[in-house]
Amino acid sequence: MKQHKPRVTSALSPAAGKPAAVNPLADEVRSGQSVELLKELHILTREGKLNQDSRRKLKQVYHLYQFIEKLLLELPDGGKGATLADHGAGKSYLGFIIYDLFFKVLKSGHIYGIETRSELVQKSRELAQRLGFDGMSFLNLSVAESTGSDALPDTIDVVTALHACDTATDDAIAFGLKKHARYLVLVPCCQAEIARSLNAGKALSLSRTPLAELWRHPLHTREMGSQITNVLRCLYLEASGYQVTVTELVGWEHSMKNELIIARRTGKPNRAAAQRLRALLEEFGLTALLATRFVLPAVADSAPATAHGAQASG
Repeated sequence: MKQHKPRVTSALSPAAGKPAAVNPLADEVRSGQSVELLKELHILTREGKLNQDSRRKLKQVYHLYQFIEKLLLELPDGGKGATLADHGAGKSYLGFIIYDLFFKVLKSGHIYGIETRSELVQKSRELAQRLGFDGMSFLNLSVAESTGSDALPDTIDVVTALHACDTATDDAIAFGLKKHARYLVLVPCCQAEIARSLNAGKALSLSRTPLAELWRHPLHTREMGSQITNVLRCLYLEASGYQVTVTELVGWEHSMKNELIIARRTGKPNRAAAQRLRALLEEFGLTALLATRFVLPAVADSAPATAHGAQASG
């Protein structure tokens, strides 16, 4: 009896006996990600290819998603029924990808995309409808306006602001505090307000010290203003009852707007952080911001502290 040798087909297409096609995007597009969505967002070309600029953008969004996914999984029931507000949503790359990879799988929860440009809001609404992403809403509002809008629930689990420009990040923090957000995920951008204030007042208390050199040149003033802004934001979040972690989003070769601030709600305002915040504002002649950007909770606030006193309290 003639024996037949088994056919080896593991590496060949059964139809033509040719090497099986290898997906060139397998290492760059997450498992379960909708290719149709990535094409609609113009991250992939119509032919399903990824150019260098899109590759960079996708890497940033995926890296940020990893942080957000972890926070969502820490919520009760593993994030089922979670709410997320994405401020300065733009074309809503982040919101759509989070929904596609997380909310769509759980078939519950809601994402609110908040954006001031009406044409982008309309396009996002149309795309969500085409894809059947019923748990997404897009609001044509500024971050500040959204804080008092009836279109959003009284509480939000996660607040994100990716490259929300200048004071929009501060508005996102104010939104998160009012909505008792469990988590805030912030990537600040173009922090100009503090730099303008430093330039106008020349940090009067330091103007006759060597530290005045820090704002003699506009570039240094801008960069120092950016750093001071984020330090103040972190202290404000701690004073308001959050545990804060600061890290970089991606390597500097991908983006200079790279600082990632993650705040977890503890519900316990930090009085020492409030004292440091007040002392820092006094040191740089910025105490007017206590009535606008950094309104401290009564339980954390205390009598004005000098810089020396604030350091001793830590």
